Amino acid sequence: MKNRKLGIIGGSGLYKMEGFEKPKWKKVETPWGNPSDSVMIAKFYGNEICFLPRHSRGHKISPTNINFRANIDAMKQLGVTDLISVSAVGSLKGSLDPGTFVIIDQFIDRTFSRIKTFFDNEIVAHVSMAQPTSKILRKCCEEVLKKLDIKHQMGGTYVVMEGPQFSTFAESNLYRSWKADVIGMTNMPEAKLAREAEIRYCTVAMVTDYDCWHSEHDEVDVAMVVKTLQKNASNAQNMIKEIIKTYKQFIDEKDPANNCLDTAIITDPKLMTKQTKEKLKNIAGRVFKNK
Repeated sequence: MKNRKLGIIGGSGLYKMEGFEKPKWKKVETPWGNPSDSVMIAKFYGNEICFLPRHSRGHKISPTNINFRANIDAMKQLGVTDLISVSAVGSLKGSLDPGTFVIIDQFIDRTFSRIKTFFDNEIVAHVSMAQPTSKILRKCCEEVLKKLDIKHQMGGTYVVMEGPQFSTFAESNLYRSWKADVIGMTNMPEAKLAREAEIRYCTVAMVTDYDCWHSEHDEVDVAMVVKTLQKNASNAQNMIKEIIKTYKQFIDEKDPANNCLDTAIITDPKLMTKQTKEKLKNIAGRVFKNK
């Protein structure tokens, strides 16, 4: 696990990073179109990092319209090996009040209008998503949140809905009956695409509201969410800076993202055209060398 580089994808409320050395915004072109924004490349504590605002600076892109494939391809092109996703979510449990950070270990994907794979034309691959987030990155995030004394929960299931509308009361209670912890709109197919790109991935979900199930709280609205986002953003920035300092200390040679394409591609190599392999070179170029 040499030559590691950390990428950060910032969700609602986290559109830029402060206090970094020599930040520059770089436009990255991909075979899948344009990423959400240029990528900020900067240094902190001697480590170069890449930061991408998922909804773009100024929040101009709706969850369904995010070009997830371009975002992950851009990170891969820039050498990112470890990716921290910071996302705003609603709580599905009374114990997870607004301001709590949840380190996600499972997802339930309820999206239906998004392309969810790089391998959708000519070359087919099936990667495992049994453990969708990186154990070592989760541990790193937990240690950092403990150090900063930020209220958090280690482990949790994130329901990813299509959006952009918030849940109905019936939907919210359905997801609670599934024992899910939080609900949001953006981590799928992001996590699936990161796995296909062999990038270790971890989500820290920042609770902004109680969705709409809680009888003692108002229905969710943007004003409510933004108010909590502003409080969470400062904690998120501090968390990210501490993660940058320490993430290389957390090593797991058996992380499920490591070389996962070795056993995932099922297409006969003789049927792979140069054109398709060229399109996928940033994602799967390593394995194509052996096919």
